[in-house]
Formats: sequence, C-alpha cells, structure tokens
Amino acid sequence: MLEYALWHLFGWVKKEVPMSTKDMLDNHVATLTTEYEKFEAGNKAAGTRARKSLSEIAKLCKLLRQEIQASKNSDK
Repeated sequence: MLEYALWHLFGWVKKEVPMSTKDMLDNHVATLTTEYEKFEAGNKAAGTRARKSLSEIAKLCKLLRQEIQASKNSDK
C-alpha cells in the first residue's frame, strides 16, 4: 500500500516487467488458494474468482507445455 501511495504521490510511471509463463502460473495458483479458502468459508463470490483462476491455470498449463516442448526440440 505504501508503495502504491508513493507511486501515486510522485506521479512515477511504473514499467511493467513481462512475467514468464511460470511466474504467471504461480500467481494464479496463489490466487486460487486464497479464493478457494474464502469460498470454503462461505464467500460465494470467491468461488467465481477461484473458477476464473482455474480457467487461467488451464490456459497457462497448455502454453507452458508448448514452451517446454519447443525448448526441448530446439536443443536437438
């Protein structure tokens, strides 16, 4: 929160660093974990967010599999 306030206060432009597919996958898994815990506690909206994370995880798994396969094949 403090970091956001400083960026906003000074008008700095934060450059987005491209994340690797593995990093994005890890982030979605972490999001799924927290949202699923909220869902189990009775928060119905968290179930929707958990399902969205699962959908993104499925897409990223396919993409990561393709990247690994391409890397493996390029070593030949």
